[in-house]
Amino acid sequence: MAGILAERRNRLLALKKMRQQGTAPAVEEKTCPSCGRVLHDDDLVNNQFVCPYCGHHFAIPARDRIKMVADDGQFRELDAALVSTDPLEFPDYPDKLAKLRSKTRQGDAIVTGIAKIGGVRVAVAALDTRFLMASMGAVVGEKLTRLIERATKQHLPLIVFSASGGARMQEGIISLMQMAKTSAAIQRFSDKGGLYISVLTHPTTGGVTASFASLGDIMLAEPGALIGFAGPRVIEQTIGEKLPEGFQSAEFQLEHGFLDAVVPRARMRSTLIRVLSLHGKGGAEYVG
Repeated sequence: MAGILAERRNRLLALKKMRQQGTAPAVEEKTCPSCGRVLHDDDLVNNQFVCPYCGHHFAIPARDRIKMVADDGQFRELDAALVSTDPLEFPDYPDKLAKLRSKTRQGDAIVTGIAKIGGVRVAVAALDTRFLMASMGAVVGEKLTRLIERATKQHLPLIVFSASGGARMQEGIISLMQMAKTSAAIQRFSDKGGLYISVLTHPTTGGVTASFASLGDIMLAEPGALIGFAGPRVIEQTIGEKLPEGFQSAEFQLEHGFLDAVVPRARMRSTLIRVLSLHGKGGAEYVG
């Protein structure tokens, strides 16, 4: 502990001196929710937003996640113009959507497109928890279904990075319909021999877990990710029993056969390259 405090004090003194000289960089700080260490944004960026002390994986934007695994400059986004409407006239929903679109520079909670990973063309999607906790509404379901259908037609492997609070309550039954819609698209993709790699990140819950996120041929997850349908408290109240330690963590799911591997973010790209290579997956050249 003394060493940590000394290190922290030295960095603060250095920053103070730089500020006095007018050369201090604009550095923000975060506290790691797992180990409590104070982390600088520049340190997190250099470590792919993983705590260098305890390995806690911070949430990251969808485009950044794709960029971490795709070959440089080899990602073409699809259906970026699709945006949610307000089918149920839910109070304040349109205003909230507009603010989130402005903040995230995304049409909704998912980014989809065609990329190359290790030279192999893939259909890739990533959910973004900054947008209504990456809840699944009509646009998320539609964009993912379109991507799956494109992957089926072009014989491309499919990789989906899931992170979600579940179905979107502001869209009611329409959001629940996306569970069947995406699952049916994946079944058609599978019937054609497609390879689907599902990567679960923190948290993956609710209707997303109960549909496309659980249907991968290869099931991967980041360390410490919460994976489940209902929350632990709801389950305990329902069954009247105390849940095991670490219930619903990625490591627990791996131990009980739900996952094939827990892969740290630093090794995700190399793992995907190896899986794609082992399965000999490529695909026809992309046609817009």
